[in-house]
Amino acid sequence: MTRIGRVLLIGMMGVGKSTTGRLLADRLGWPYLDSDDEVERQTGRTVPEIWKEDGESAFRAEESKVLAQACTSDGPAVVSVAGGAVIDPDNRALIRRSGLVVWLRAEAATLSVRVGSGAGRPLLEAHPASVLARLLGERAPIYSELADLVFDVDRMSPAQVANGIIEAVREREVSA
Repeated sequence: MTRIGRVLLIGMMGVGKSTTGRLLADRLGWPYLDSDDEVERQTGRTVPEIWKEDGESAFRAEESKVLAQACTSDGPAVVSVAGGAVIDPDNRALIRRSGLVVWLRAEAATLSVRVGSGAGRPLLEAHPASVLARLLGERAPIYSELADLVFDVDRMSPAQVANGIIEAVREREVSA
């Protein structure tokens, strides 16, 4: 039996990676790592502060650094990967080889409702709904390419998604 050592949650902002990831980690008894939280913890600044003071490229560098740490940590873990981390080809390669990749997928309309005004999300400062739709169009093919599993979360609670992932993890461990 092969043990899955890491579950990586990918998807757009507002899809529920953080909430689902915490539930999933708790139910599996694994540590939980959130890319954005780790960036803030390690830099001592919020994501919006980094964007405003140093720009997107500085944030993306920090994002890549914490992703690499999360993907190479000892023991099992649930990792919520920042939505835009998949833009970088090196990050995609790291994600692909680091564990079970689960795409939490939602329609643009669902994301728009969930993120509201986009407060605290630098990419959404102007016209959140149209920006989300554009970003989803750009990133969906990348998420699809990376995903081992896909959960359409528009009508699912985080608990339902976590339960589905646990079931998939257990099935893969038994069949491997």
